[in-house]
Amino acid sequence: MAHTLNPYLTFRGTAREALDAYRGVLGGELDLMTFAEGGMPVEVAEEADWLMHGQLTLPDGKVLMASDAPTGVPAPPMAGFAVALTTADADEVDTVLGWYRRLAEGGREDVPLAVAPWGDWFGQCTDRFGTPWMVDAGPVDAQERPAEREPAQSAATP
Repeated sequence: MAHTLNPYLTFRGTAREALDAYRGVLGGELDLMTFAEGGMPVEVAEEADWLMHGQLTLPDGKVLMASDAPTGVPAPPMAGFAVALTTADADEVDTVLGWYRRLAEGGREDVPLAVAPWGDWFGQCTDRFGTPWMVDAGPVDAQERPAEREPAQSAATP
């Protein structure tokens, strides 16, 4: 039996913008459906164009889902979790760290990116949409451990 476990984020009118930003950082394909397209009634006419369901499928097949909560549907702030971006592949470390930096832009760094006691790059941020992210990438080569070393900038593959 095949199973998946996918993060499903809830926004209040910004799901499309958030998923579009995440696609810009992580790459992949978007599949979007508005409340109007899904035939779902909404109390506020402008919310008909909000996302009833959105799915970002990354190039490697991983999936991040999101929707907007229309008026009358609870949408508490995101808390108690983080979307984790991890790699133990030395060839992917700079890519993952680049994703983290781009996600942190316009948001805040909750735990600044640094070499952790277990030897990996680690950091936590909350992006401009309120989504918490965590990165763990490594291990860091012992020759690259000085605190002054900043991980290389990297661009995502759109």
